[in-house]
Formats: sequence, structure tokens, C-alpha cells
Amino acid sequence: MIVRIMGEGQVRLSDSHLTELSVLDDELLSEMEQGDGPGFRRTLQALLDKVRELGEPLPDDSLEPSELILPAPDATLDEVRDLLSDDGLIPG
Repeated sequence: MIVRIMGEGQVRLSDSHLTELSVLDDELLSEMEQGDGPGFRRTLQALLDKVRELGEPLPDDSLEPSELILPAPDATLDEVRDLLSDDGLIPG
């Protein structure tokens, strides 16, 4: 699966990591629903860090279709709310 982190680039990520990432996604959704800004910021950073850790960066000049798009690290809670569907960031 190809994942794009807005403002950074793309990484190739094995589908086997989706369950692990879904845990962070669920936590992020809960914090957004509660309006927990500090928790949201912490969990978004953890999610992005995990994608970077588990994924293999694609070359900057590569432009593959992204199956998943994650917000930039500095995205606000309101910006991420606009990106989300009912399913969260990670398809389950």
C-alpha cells in the first residue's frame, strides 16, 4: 500500500501493519470527538511516526497513486476533521 503524508511524500507500507495503525487511528478519532487537542496532537504524531518507522520511503520524484493520505504533522484538529470520513484515516 502507498501512503502519502501531506507535505512530506510517500511511503510503501505493508498491509500487515494496518491493524497496528488502526489502533492509533481509533484513538485519534476518540480524541477528536472529545475535542482533546493535546491528545490529538500526541496521537497524530505517534501515527505519523509509526508510518515512517514501518514504511519504506519512495523517491521524491516518484508519484504513485496513494491508497491512504494522512494529514501533515502540523495539521490542526479542525483540518483533520475535514479530511475524515466516518471510518477514520485508516481503512478498516
